Formats: sequence, C-alpha cells, structure tokens
Amino acid sequence: MANSSVISTKGQVTVPKRIRTRLGLKVGDRVEFVVQGNQTVIRPLRHAGNPFEKYAGVLGTFPGGIAEINDWVRSLRDEEPEIR
Repeated sequence: MANSSVISTKGQVTVPKRIRTRLGLKVGDRVEFVVQGNQTVIRPLRHAGNPFEKYAGVLGTFPGGIAEINDWVRSLRDEEPEIR
C-alpha cells in the first residue's frame, strides 16, 4: 500500500483519503507523529476520557443540595457554619 503526499510551503500534508478512511479520521480530528527508531508513524490522537465519567450520577444528588455540601466541607475544615 504505497501512498504519498507533498509537503506545502507551510509544512502541511494532505493525508490521502484511503489512509483517512483506514484510520477513521474526520475533519477536525488530531493526529500524532510517533518516532520509532528510523520510522515515523502517524496515528489518530485519541483521548482516553475521564475514567470516572461512567460513575456520574450513580449515588444520586446530595439531599440538602449545595448549601448542605458547603456546610459539610466547612465542618471538615473546622470552619464555622454559614449563617443563612
């Protein structure tokens, strides 16, 4: 599979459609160049994401809302409770 491209005066390269399709690249995606010995590999830059995101909302909401959360944090810090 031989594919090539020309580097522009700005150092830009067009990734051939066949390669974009193979890598699943779309407009706006980022790629990274990884040097491995005497070769350079281009690959999609994929973020792992937040590992805790799947747990969001599992415990529900705090019963007293933000005010109770702030009071709880103040008590942990040995601060005076907020006067309401």
